[in-house]
Order: sequence, then structure tokens, then C-alpha cells
Amino acid sequence: MPAARMQGFQSTVRLLVLPALALLLAAALRGASDNVTGAQLAQSIRDAGLDQEECYRVRDLSYYKEDIKLYFHDGYLIFSKPVRGERLSVVFTADVEGGDGEIILFPPFKGERQSMARFTQSPNLDEHFNAALLVFSDDTARQLYEQITQEGVGKKALEMGPLLRDQWDSVVKNVTENFDLRLVIDLLNPNRESARSREGLLFGAIAGKTLGNFDFVDDPRQEQQILAGQMKDRSNGEPQYDIWTHFSARSIRTGSGKPLEEGFKVRHYRIEASILGMSGDVSGSQGLKLRGVTEATIRLGKNSLRVFPFEVSRAIQVKSVEVDGKPAELLFRETSRGKALRPDQNEAFVVVVSEALAAASDHVLKFQHEGSVISFAGKGVYFVEARSNWYPQSGFNFADYDLTFHYPHALTLVAPGDLKEEEPGSQSDNSESKISRYVTPVPIRVAGFNLGQYEKVSGNDPGFRVDVYGNRNLEYALVPKPRETLQLPNSIGLRPGRNTAASAASVTTLPVVPDPLGRLREVASDVSACFQYFTSLFGPPAMNSLTVAPVPGSFGQGFPGLVYLSTIAYIEPTERPAFARSLQNQVFFSDLIEAHEVAHQWWGNVVVSAGNQDEWIMEGLANYSAMMWLEKKKGAKVLEQLLQQYRDDLLTKDQTGHPIEAAGPITWGYRLEASDSASAWRVITYEKGAWIYHMIRKRLGDERFLKMLAELRHRYEFKVVTTEGFRALVKEYVPPKVSKNSVDLFFDNWVYSTGVPSLKLSYAVKPAAKQWKVSGTIEQSAVDNDFTAEVPVEIQFAKGPSQIVWVETSDEPATFSATIQDLPVKVALGTGTTVLAAKK
Repeated sequence: MPAARMQGFQSTVRLLVLPALALLLAAALRGASDNVTGAQLAQSIRDAGLDQEECYRVRDLSYYKEDIKLYFHDGYLIFSKPVRGERLSVVFTADVEGGDGEIILFPPFKGERQSMARFTQSPNLDEHFNAALLVFSDDTARQLYEQITQEGVGKKALEMGPLLRDQWDSVVKNVTENFDLRLVIDLLNPNRESARSREGLLFGAIAGKTLGNFDFVDDPRQEQQILAGQMKDRSNGEPQYDIWTHFSARSIRTGSGKPLEEGFKVRHYRIEASILGMSGDVSGSQGLKLRGVTEATIRLGKNSLRVFPFEVSRAIQVKSVEVDGKPAELLFRETSRGKALRPDQNEAFVVVVSEALAAASDHVLKFQHEGSVISFAGKGVYFVEARSNWYPQSGFNFADYDLTFHYPHALTLVAPGDLKEEEPGSQSDNSESKISRYVTPVPIRVAGFNLGQYEKVSGNDPGFRVDVYGNRNLEYALVPKPRETLQLPNSIGLRPGRNTAASAASVTTLPVVPDPLGRLREVASDVSACFQYFTSLFGPPAMNSLTVAPVPGSFGQGFPGLVYLSTIAYIEPTERPAFARSLQNQVFFSDLIEAHEVAHQWWGNVVVSAGNQDEWIMEGLANYSAMMWLEKKKGAKVLEQLLQQYRDDLLTKDQTGHPIEAAGPITWGYRLEASDSASAWRVITYEKGAWIYHMIRKRLGDERFLKMLAELRHRYEFKVVTTEGFRALVKEYVPPKVSKNSVDLFFDNWVYSTGVPSLKLSYAVKPAAKQWKVSGTIEQSAVDNDFTAEVPVEIQFAKGPSQIVWVETSDEPATFSATIQDLPVKVALGTGTTVLAAKK
């Protein structure tokens, strides 16, 4: 196969998604070069190509790792040259008569099989290939060598070495250079010898015979270790990575292995940031520049380390770093595939120290960084684009923050924590003259800030403080454009048929400009009320103070102690942009958005999702908490209307003709953004997420449901929760007569899979010995044959409460019966209000 087929293999999975790399350690060679710098090692990795002396003709060579099975049936295998005594890659080509390779990968979960089938038209991956390039840091090279030399599946092919080297060398270098940071991390690991087999990475770029070029990864450092996918170009030319499947490795699923622990954690951030006008423009009309010094105090885990991965917004440049007062190395590398795989706008980099830092020790990393992360959106209105990544971070662990900001006097700046110091600055100087220092009273995961020309309304309810800020001026994007109308002449006195010429005049009408502070006091009142309501339900928030500030756009975001609220929420409903005037959007901007972001003070800032696949727990619960607040505020009917709207959104067909809900399970997280429906991630995460919580609430009952949420907040305070952990918690609160197996069925169908059933109820009521007997069937359609749901049949009476019969549906008609005392006036399914389903 020509090497050109492999040019699309420029790869790599996001730096922090990929972990270790290296092999066949030659301790003597390594010991002689322990003082190598990160830059020197990265250059050696990029320069290393194929070793013409290590080329073999192989037959029936196989390699298994976790769920991945590779078969090199017949062809040539050539190893790369060693770097620090380790061979880091291998190329297989089936360019011989009858040559062939094969990869087999069986996703273990229904939702992942659905995903695989969506991209490959098969629920399992069984693909023959012409060529493969493997990059690894585990025992792959050793195992391949053992089979070749000891089991007689291969023999030297020295005559092919130079040919394959010339044909594939540039391809190997192009791919491997994308792994240089990953390889540096592992090759400079002081515990390399013991870490290789347990922490090592296996990456493969495959030239499939039917599926084209695609990748697979086994990454022990991730919560979900196994990944397969394919690089694609979007219609706008931007790269996109289609994840075919992503799941936990076999050893993790069976319990024979454990997820790897973090090498270090940041315990404290001390940040001093100066906010300046661009190019001397102190008005900020060209945006504002942030120049910062971040001191991150870290504690190492049980092993010593030389290399420390961090990440930061791509708009920020990290200029230098010191570790314990001594200069250290910075290494950056970003690839198109890495960008496509990342769900954020961060860039990964590593810090390299000259000598390993001891296990369980504390150290301070001091970064100098700057970048243009604050955009101008109108007079005195700004947009902080890097809201959560404006400083170097490593993970989102809970840490203490000490934040000092220097900023123009004309602006107000808000940040999480207690305001410890404030210097008002000079009235005559609009440059960097105002200083504010905030200190968080408890550890938080991430620190944001906001600034602008604000008005403030404060509230002091018992036990907590709420400050709500609004823009004094309207952002340019919300200023309505003047309208031209045609003014006809006065026609009084004109007779029919009379030939009278009259000219029409064009008149420009200036529309009413919305007041950016129109609802400031109402917003402040609502925020304070829902903050107090959630405290009564879920317990105290992380901090007893909450600051709310406006952000241009139609979204919100909840940080610990700080909420960004869409500027549209501050505007009277009649003055909002046309798109925000629909009934659903009016409810969203007037009620839901503020309560949703306030709910994140608990769900996302006290309790944290473990990974992308668990984000729905926090986002869905924040949305449903806001809906419960709306229910308390405006009644159950409004909640039911929202649920019905969400159901309709989920059943809306996308451009492929499929319901949006069918784009993928809610556990896919950001993977849903790669679907054919632009709104799939939002609709499934927020709206189906709310439905999942509503159905759990109806099955548990209100009292048990609220107790479960209070326990969720208590049990996972400042900890991470997984979907499986949440499933186990729900089981603890099911009513006595409800089987815990029903919770498993619920999660398997509603959380880990897709489908919204269409239900048809047939029933009859007959007298039975001074009583009445209701019997009937429920037919289910529009879902897979193995879909099962518990559906409530509501029997209503003229007087007294309704009686509920829960029926488990399947691909066969489900029967039910109930004996009742009075003649019912209505028997109906709880679709639209109790279970996510459509009526036939």
C-alpha cells in the first residue's frame, strides 16, 4: 500500500487524554542521560525514524491488550529506532501477496454498540487493514519481539528494511511528533520501570480496507480507557473527531485493575492579575489584556515526578515558569486532532524540572502569563471569554484561591470569595489603578471573574449575602436597529379615478432602546429567593455569599460564589430580542436561567461529576432544580408544560430524519456535539436530563426524592460522583415494594441508551362483587425490542385521590389489572407528566 494512504494519520488524542509512552528500557543507556532536558528528549523523539535493521516478515502474529485484539496475518513489521533505549513505534504493512491485518473491538455496552453502528454500520469493530502504525509506552514492543523471536511467527527481512524505511519514515515522524509531550512525560518518569506495564499507552492508526483511516487508543490514565474514532473535516473546514466508541477497559470493568491515581494535585492558587487596555486604549474598545502571575502550590502523590502537565486557554501565552524559585522548562504542542478531540478551548503544556521531585512533597510553581481574553461588547460592557481557563491549571481539583486584581478605575470587578482588600485608586486616572483582593473561605474547583460598569442591588438574608450586578449600558448586540417605513400621502379629498400624483416618503423610526437594568431588582429578588429555597432543600452551599454579574449572550454559567447571567435576563420581556420572546424563551430568561445557575452552587461546585460521561448528572439536576423552583413559584402546571415542551424537542427530527434524542445516550457528554443535530448536546443533556430526574422523582415519591438529593449533596460534598455511583444512591431510596432491579432497567434504558417509546393504552372496566375491576394492555413501539419502561396508569375518580398502577412495558403487549372500590371516571397513561413517552 502506498505511504500516501497514511498521511491522514497525523494524530493524537488530547494530551491529557493520552498518558504514558515508551518501551524496552535499557537501564544503562537511560542512566547515562538522566540530565537530558525535555526539549532535547522531544527533539530526539521527533527525529527518530524506522530502524532498517529491525524489519521482519511476519505470519500469524497476534497482540491482545484489554478489549483490543490485533492480528497481523501476513506482512512486514518494522520497528522504530530506540530513544533512550526504548522503541516507541512499529509499522505493519500487508503489501505482500495475500497480505492482511485485522482488528477486533467489541464495545461492552448497548449505547456504545449503538454508537459504533452509527458510524460504521456495525455494532462491533471487525476490520481488515492494509497497514497499521502503533505508538506505545507499554509492553507492546517486548511482546511482539517475544513472539517473533521465540514462537517462530517472524524472521528477519533485511532486504525490505531500507525500502520500508524510505516509504514510511516520514509518516512515522509525522505521527510520532504529535506524541512528543506524552512521550516526554513517560520517558522522564523516575518510576518508568515499574510504571510501564500498568500505565503504558497503546495508540494505533489503522488504514482499514472498508472504513478508511481510523484510530484506536488504550489509555490507562483515563476514566474511560478504550477509544476508537476517526478524524473528519467539518463543512467549515475545521477538524472534527468522530468518537465511535469510548468505554472502560476490561480490567477496570471486572475489578482486576484499578484506575490510576493522579500524580499530583494543586492545593492552593495565588494569582495576581493586571487588566490593561490594548495598545494604550484605556477605554477598552479594543478589548482588555490580562497579564498575570500564578503561583500553584502542588503536592505530589506516592511517586516522584519530573514532568507536570498543565493546560490554559489558547488565548493565553505562558511566558515562563519557576519551580521553588528555580527556572524550569515549558514544552507546548497542539495538533489539529488534539483540538478536535477537546471539548474546551484549552491548550496543553508540560513543566519539566531538572531533577525529580520527591513523593508526597509540596512545591510552588510560579507562572508568568498574558493574553487577550476580555472582549469589548459595548460602552462599559465586557465579555470574559476565558471564564474558567484564564490561568494555568492542572485538573479541576478543589483548591484554595487568593486572587488579587489590578484594573481600570472606571470598572467594577467581581470574583468569588471574601473581599479582603480594596484600594479605590485615583479618580483622575482611568488606567490600572484599582486593586481588589479576594480569598475563598473554602476550597473551590475553579475561579472566574467578571468586570464592567455596573449597578448593584444587595440582599442580606439570614445566613448568606447576595449581590446582583447589572450593566449600566446596553451591549451593542442588543441595540435595536432603526426601522424605515413608507409613509403614504393624505388621501382625503381624492376622488376615485382622478389622476392625482402623490409621492410617498420614507420615514426612519427609532425603536425604544431596552433598559439593561429594567429587571435588576426583580432578578436580585428571584436569585435571593431561589438561593434560600435550594439551601432549605440541599443544605448549605459552598460559600455563604453569591455574586451575580451579567454576561453578553444568551447563556449563563455558575462558578463557586459567582454566577454569570445573560444580559437578556435583565431586560423587560417586551423589550427583548425577537428570538427571546417566544413563550418557552420568556420562561427561560425570566425564571429558569437564574435558578439553573444558582443551583450550580450545589450541583457542580459542591458535588462534582467525575468525567465528561457524568456531566449530565450536574447539568440535568441543575435544570430540574430550577424547574422545581418554578413549580413552587408558579405552580405544577408550568412544570408540566415545560416537560411537554422538552418531550417535543427530544422527538423533533434532525436533518437526517431521526429524533434528536436518538443522537446518542446522555452519557456521551460532549460527544453529542459531533452528531448531525446542532442542538443534540443541549436538548439531551439539559432537557432529557430533567426528564430523567422527573421520572425518578415520580417513582420514588417527593419525600424520598428530596431525601435522596440531600444525601447526594452530603455524601459527595467536595467529591466526584459517577453515573454508577448515582445509580447506587437511587437504589437506596426506592419504596419498599419497588424492586431495585427496576433501577437498573431504568438506567440501562434511559441513561445508557436511547429511545422514547410511543405507548397505546387499551382497557376495560367491569363490575366485580360490589367492586370494579380495571384491566388492560399497554403496547409499546418506536423503540428497540429490548427497551423496558415502568409506566404509570392513573385511575381517576369523581372524588378522592387517583390510584396509580405501575406497568412494565416490553416489545410484547403488557397486561395489568386492578380492583377498585368506585367506578372510575378516567383511566389514562402518565405520558407528558410522569414518563417520557408519546401517545399513539
